[in-house]
Amino acid sequence: MATQFRRSAQGGASQFLTDSFQRGLAHWNRERLEPGFPTADWHMTLDRDTRMLRLEGAFVEELRAEIAEEAAAVPTDPAGFIAWFEALQDVGPGQGDALFPWLAEQADRDQLRWFFEQEAAGEAGFDDLVAMTQVKLPVGPKLELARNYWDEMGRGNIRGMHGPMLDTLVETLDVNPVIENTVWQSLSLANAMTAMATSRRYAWHSVGALGVIELTAPGRSAMVAQGLRRIGLTDRERRYFDLHAVLDVKHSADWNREALVPAVADDPARATAIAEGALIRLRCGLRCFDRYRAELWG
Repeated sequence: MATQFRRSAQGGASQFLTDSFQRGLAHWNRERLEPGFPTADWHMTLDRDTRMLRLEGAFVEELRAEIAEEAAAVPTDPAGFIAWFEALQDVGPGQGDALFPWLAEQADRDQLRWFFEQEAAGEAGFDDLVAMTQVKLPVGPKLELARNYWDEMGRGNIRGMHGPMLDTLVETLDVNPVIENTVWQSLSLANAMTAMATSRRYAWHSVGALGVIELTAPGRSAMVAQGLRRIGLTDRERRYFDLHAVLDVKHSADWNREALVPAVADDPARATAIAEGALIRLRCGLRCFDRYRAELWG
């Protein structure tokens, strides 16, 4: 196993960016995060989890190696770092991708259904990722993640929860967002987000990855909403994307000001970790866009 890890890091074919590995990791994530009960064979499950955690860690380290040089050059003072981070909205990997204007203006219902099926199956659950990331964070960032989580949960009102809005769209478009129907690039994105949120050594990476979602999602969400409107979906049916096109603008500004600035001010080393997380998320997103275009445009 160690030999395989070294070969991948030295530029050989990756054992992690493959269909079989990402499907296996996705199934494991679904099972391990599902609430359950004690079992007599818990020790066997623990052995399996230990093996999977080693593989998951090697996967994240490969993603880190791809962007390490770029992240190392990021400013570590608060003002310089935030300027770099906010610029990712325009110059980050995958930004301005031609896929989204096409979804807004040309994609037919079946093409939008396929796109959404991939996105829904690869959705790791932003609310859960925020909840897992905030554990033991310093007070300032922790409070901002708590406010963000409360918005994701509809501020205590089920009709405002973002998860059920996504479920409504799944029903409306009659898609089947399961692992078996999902391209590995989408699974890889969800697996990377889950790995960073559930492992405390990547906690600041997760803060960066979640923050860059808030930063870059509004423009894409607006174009997807435009496409859904064009094929006849109602305001209620497309609410998930309409909401994120607007609300995430505020979320991003708050996240940058209340979570990122204090974190970097307290410890400049966090800037590099946050930058790595953001770049990992964007690179995984770019892989998705490339694959989606290949599938949808032939």
